[in-house]
Amino acid sequence: MEQKREKFRELAEKRVSNALKQIQLIGNLSNTRVYEYDEEDIKKIFKTLKEEISLAEAKFKSKGRDRNFKF
Repeated sequence: MEQKREKFRELAEKRVSNALKQIQLIGNLSNTRVYEYDEEDIKKIFKTLKEEISLAEAKFKSKGRDRNFKF
C-alpha cells in the first residue's frame, strides 16, 4: 500500500511541476513584441485549460462512487 502512495506522490510531483512549467510558457505568449493575438484567442486558451482542470478534478472526486444503474 505504501508503494502505491509513494508512486502517486512521485508522479504527481513530476507531472504538476511539468504542468506548471508549461503554464508559465503559455504566459510568455503575452509578449506583444514577439506575438500577436486577440481577446478571443486568450479566452479560448483559458477556457480550455479551466475545462481540462475541472475534468481532472472530477476524476478524483468520482472515485468510490457507484457507477452502476440501480432502481
